[in-house]
Amino acid sequence: MKPAIRLLPLVLYIATIFAANWAITTFGLVPVGFGLLAPAGVYFAGLAFTLRDLTHEALGTGVVVAAILVGALLSALISPQVALASGVAFLFSELLDLLVYTPLRHRHWMAAVFCSNVAGLVADSAIFLALAFGSLEFLAGQVVGKGWMTLLAVALLWSLRRGRVLRSAG
Repeated sequence: MKPAIRLLPLVLYIATIFAANWAITTFGLVPVGFGLLAPAGVYFAGLAFTLRDLTHEALGTGVVVAAILVGALLSALISPQVALASGVAFLFSELLDLLVYTPLRHRHWMAAVFCSNVAGLVADSAIFLALAFGSLEFLAGQVVGKGWMTLLAVALLWSLRRGRVLRSAG
């Protein structure tokens, strides 16, 4: 893989961490479906889980942890409280990712991405909401919003991988 392509998931991962925290402070709550609300960063945070897995594949776990810290430090410029909550939540979900994604990735990569996203989004949501707002009031909305992004990201990755297989066969 070309070096610039290997860095793309890292740059996007850091950007989504920052964008999630920026969206929360800028837009407040957003609808996620089923009559539920969640802090506006929910969609960026949901995308971050797949970008984390792609960064993990391209550059390793240490780089993922460094990216979380960089994203949190950049976010501290906007809201130190949200940045701290976000950083802690992302670091904890990275630990879960190691437990779920790492053992599955060589057997079935797409299942590893999906399962680690689901585990991470639930844990991340609960930890973030508790630390940032002192409440789990929007937990269901967080899970639904991040779930939408997981489904979208996994569908896109599956399509891209399928397209690559079809192109190389033809």
